[in-house]
Amino acid sequence: MRVRAAVLVLATVITSAGAAPAVASPAVALAAANMEAVVKAAQIDPRRPDTALTPGARDSVLLVEQALDAKNLLATTYVDGHFGTKTVEAYAAYQRSLGYTGLDASGLPGRTSLTTLGEGRYTVSNVLTPGARLTYHSATMNTRTKAMLVKAEGLLGRTLSITQGSYNPGNPDSAGTHDGGGVLDISVSGMSTTLRTTVVRTLRQVGFAAWLRTPAQGFAYHIHAVAISDTDMSPSAQHQAGDYYLGQNGLANRGPDDGPQVTKVTWEEYQRASVA
Repeated sequence: MRVRAAVLVLATVITSAGAAPAVASPAVALAAANMEAVVKAAQIDPRRPDTALTPGARDSVLLVEQALDAKNLLATTYVDGHFGTKTVEAYAAYQRSLGYTGLDASGLPGRTSLTTLGEGRYTVSNVLTPGARLTYHSATMNTRTKAMLVKAEGLLGRTLSITQGSYNPGNPDSAGTHDGGGVLDISVSGMSTTLRTTVVRTLRQVGFAAWLRTPAQGFAYHIHAVAISDTDMSPSAQHQAGDYYLGQNGLANRGPDDGPQVTKVTWEEYQRASVA
């Protein structure tokens, strides 16, 4: 009886005190999708003749593709780290599901859509943003493009004249490249051949895909510059940026790049290298 009573007393004490507090499970850190890498791959991979991967982008692209697959927007067979046309189409469908239209649903990831897609699955690092639209040298562009242009002008020690800015839809001579952000046409009036090449090289060094356009190509002489990884770019400008990385001229014939050779960088990569 004494043993039984002791057991009853012990049970009463335990019941009164309540169950031992549960030990909280440690939070699982989400993987980070590098937006710079994802956007670069989204420009280059659709232009490749194969399914090669953009260096440094595989893991981040996989996170995006897995999230698209989970929403039944991308077949599992295309979850491979290659941001090809199927992934672009799937991402565009996701953007439309968020209510985006037009250039905002081109399949090129933007900060808001990439973050929303990753909720509960991944975080976003190395965030890109084009910034607000503004007027500089009497041309429309965004904050990021202006910063790139200002840096190039500083390196050149001269002001550049803009003959066509960004966000200029409907120009039949531009094949849609100026419809969105990040694209400029620059006058070469009064420049020597050497100076033209120097300007193209300098624009490339700060993160533009840039080429001298010529009458032989069907244009009046000017420099065409595309701010690589501008998330406001039109699809045709995205293709030009991808072709630039693949050693091409950014024209419909996809001929070899005829500009000065530099280490290809984005604006963000240029800034980090300048600080280092």
